Amino acid sequence: MQVVAQIYKFVSIMLCAPVIGQCMVELMVNPPREGDPSYPQYRQEYDGIAKGLHDRATALYKAFQEMEGVVCQSPQGSMYLFPTITLPPGAIEAARKAGKNPDDFYCLRLLDATGICIVPGSGFGQKEGTLHFRTTFLAPGTDWVARITKFHKEFMDRYRS
Repeated sequence: MQVVAQIYKFVSIMLCAPVIGQCMVELMVNPPREGDPSYPQYRQEYDGIAKGLHDRATALYKAFQEMEGVVCQSPQGSMYLFPTITLPPGAIEAARKAGKNPDDFYCLRLLDATGICIVPGSGFGQKEGTLHFRTTFLAPGTDWVARITKFHKEFMDRYRS
């Protein structure tokens, strides 16, 4: 009977959030305040993360502005951009022959060519007759933005009618 009680006790421990996780949530909800010993390091790390996200969002948005057939609203606070894309008829025909939606086709070609994963807009109930994709800017650095730009130019040139 004591063995069974110990097994239940052990299993019950797994139902609780781990202590480290509880500490992290506490720090997120009540971060260090100005005057606290850890505040300077907290502020430095917080500002560094925010700046990195802003820089990546801006780099990706600017790339979209320069890409043929891509229209995108400026980043507004989420970690996603959801551009509209106009593909040439050749790309739409190639997608049809491959049995894919045009946005799926574009996203899969980008993944194959660059290793960068974006999500087709058709999975989000996009307006009929429009094409979109969703992407994030969480990946570190901005060198991957140039890979998207290069792929897009080559894709458009290949399928342009």
